[in-house]
Amino acid sequence: MDLIASTETRRQAALGQLDPSTQAALGQFFTPVKAAALMASMLRVDDLGGTVRVLDPGAGAGSLSAALVHRLHTERPDVAVHVVAVEADPFLTPYLRATLEECRAAYGISYDLVEGDYLLYEGAKLDDPFDLVIANPPYGKLASDSPARLATAARVVDTPNLYVAFWARAVASLKKDGQGVFIVPRSWASGPYYRQFRHWLLSTASLDALHEFESRTKVFADTKVKQENVIVVFTSRPQISNVTLSKSVAQDEDPIVRPVPFSTIVQDEDDDKIVHFTEGVPVPSAARFTLADLGIGVSTGKVVDFRNRQYLTDDLDILGVTPMIYQSNIRSGGIDWPQVNARKPQGFVAIDDAAIRQLLPPGPYVVVKRQTAKEDRRRVVAALWDGPSRVAFDNKTNYLHESSNPLERNLARGLMLWLNSTVLDRYFRAFSGHTQVNAGDLRRLPFPSREDLILLAKTAPDGLPSQEALDAMVAKLFPDMPDSTA
Repeated sequence: MDLIASTETRRQAALGQLDPSTQAALGQFFTPVKAAALMASMLRVDDLGGTVRVLDPGAGAGSLSAALVHRLHTERPDVAVHVVAVEADPFLTPYLRATLEECRAAYGISYDLVEGDYLLYEGAKLDDPFDLVIANPPYGKLASDSPARLATAARVVDTPNLYVAFWARAVASLKKDGQGVFIVPRSWASGPYYRQFRHWLLSTASLDALHEFESRTKVFADTKVKQENVIVVFTSRPQISNVTLSKSVAQDEDPIVRPVPFSTIVQDEDDDKIVHFTEGVPVPSAARFTLADLGIGVSTGKVVDFRNRQYLTDDLDILGVTPMIYQSNIRSGGIDWPQVNARKPQGFVAIDDAAIRQLLPPGPYVVVKRQTAKEDRRRVVAALWDGPSRVAFDNKTNYLHESSNPLERNLARGLMLWLNSTVLDRYFRAFSGHTQVNAGDLRRLPFPSREDLILLAKTAPDGLPSQEALDAMVAKLFPDMPDSTA
C-alpha cells in the first residue's frame, strides 16, 4: 500500500474511533485524500529553495502533510523537506506519528510532531519561519476572554473563531514569499465578525487563488459536515494584480479555472473588504441605490419566541391576539397566515406593555427569511405582508419599513419583487457565503429608485410571478440587465 492510500486508511480508522462529542468540541473534520491532493496541487513549488519547512497545524491523522510531501517528492525531489505537524488531541498523535514516520521512510523527510494547542504553543519548534503551510483548521467559536483568543490577538489580530485564529498565526509564521493553502468555511469573506481579520489579512498577504465547492455535503461526506467550504491560497507578499478563481462540485473533478483582477474580488471603495467569490456580478446601472438612500430601514423581527412563550397562542379568537409571523409563514412572495397544522403558535397576545412594544403598526412590510439553504433556488426569499392589524415578526425574519412604520403598498411590492429576482440573488451569492441573510447584508444590496420599484410593482400581476416571468419583467424595465441565466 502506498503512502497516500495508507494515510487515508489511518484517517478513516481515526475518524471511526472519535467520540462524537469530543469531535464536535475540538472541531475535528479530517481532510479526505482527494481534497488533500487538490490543496497540495495549488501551491507553487518550482521556485522553492534547497530546504523547505512545512507547517501543518491541527494535523489530525496527517493527510495534508502526506499529500504535500508526496507532491514535493514527485516534482521537487531535490529539496530537503522538514515537516512540523501540530496536534492537540493525544488520541490522534499515534496516527499522525505513523503517517510522518511513513513519510520519512518513503521520502527521507525529517519532522517534528508538536503535541499541544497550536494557538497557545510557544516552543522553539514553531519559531523559525516556514516556506509552506497547509491546513484544515478546527472550526469553533472563541469566547472573548478565552486564552486562545487573547493569545491570537496579542500575537497577530483579534479573531472570533478557531479557524481564523489558526489562519492568522499561520500567515504570520511564513517567511517572505512563503505560501499557504487552507480549507475553511466561507464565512470569513463577509460580515462584521471577520472585518478586522480581512483588513489584517489583505494588508499582510496576497490572495492568490480562491476555490469554491458548489456542494456543502460532498467534500467532507464521511464527517457529515454541511458547510460551505472554500480553499484559499495566499503568499506572504503584497497583493498581486490577478486572483485565480476556480469552482467544482466536490474535490474529485477538474475545476473550472479563470484569472480575474483582484479589484473585482475586493473592491477598492469597500471599507468592509468583502471578498467576492465571483468576478463582479453586474446589476443594472439604475440599481445604484441602497436601502438607506431610499429612506427605507431594515430590522430584525422583535419576537424571540422562547423568551415570549407567555404571549404565544394557538387560539386566534381571544382578546388582544395579533398575527405571529415566522419565516415558515413565507410562501410564494406572500405570508401564509394562519397556517393549517402549523408547528408554531400563530397568535401573539399583546395586552401588557412588554408585549405591545414588540408589535408593528398595521400595513405593508417586506419580510425576508434570515435562514435559507444553499440548495434553495434563491438565497434571498422575500414576501409582502399587508395585514389590517398590528403584527409580530419572529427574530428569524428581517423586515423592511419606513421609520418603523409601514411602507407604501406599491413600493413594498416592488421591493419584494426585486429581492426575489435572479439578478439580485446572483449579486448576493457573490459576496455572501452565509446561509443566513442578515439585516447588514440587506443594507449592502443594490436597489432601483423608489420610482422604478413602484413601476415594477405596477407592471407585475398580484402575487409573485414565476421566476422566468419576474426576471423577464425586470429585464424589460432595465435594458442593461445582465443575462440572468449566465
